[in-house]
Amino acid sequence: MPSHWLYKSEPSTFSIEDLRRVGRTPWEGVRNYKARNHLREAKVGDQVLFYHSSTKPMAVAGIAKVVKAAYADPSQFDQKSEYYDKDSKRDDPRWSLVDIEFAEAFTHPVTLDEMKTMPALKEMALLKRGRLSVQPVTAAEWAAIVKRGRA
Repeated sequence: MPSHWLYKSEPSTFSIEDLRRVGRTPWEGVRNYKARNHLREAKVGDQVLFYHSSTKPMAVAGIAKVVKAAYADPSQFDQKSEYYDKDSKRDDPRWSLVDIEFAEAFTHPVTLDEMKTMPALKEMALLKRGRLSVQPVTAAEWAAIVKRGRA
């Protein structure tokens, strides 16, 4: 049974439309341990709510799918990368990423304000501890958001 996740991205950096255009991408640059651990739990076939953050309005813009399970984020070893980590070791990498691919863009992006009014989402991690860039989503939360997004 696939798991469900919410991945955040600033649309000025990488949007659902960018994902549609490229088709598939590594989800790089996660530098929070809890978010990293969520990435490491993700399996091929898991479904992802693609959330546009740091924009107005913030919203779930569509769906992606995990197509490659967690592996070492190569940017942690690249001294020219903004994600370089001098303390990470190649034989024991600190940071991971997964590859995702585009599944669909919602006809109706589900805004954060809308989500706050939806009873099915009252315990959702995004609404309780919204800062993490990678968060688990329950099957009921997934269903409610997808239904609204496709309306």
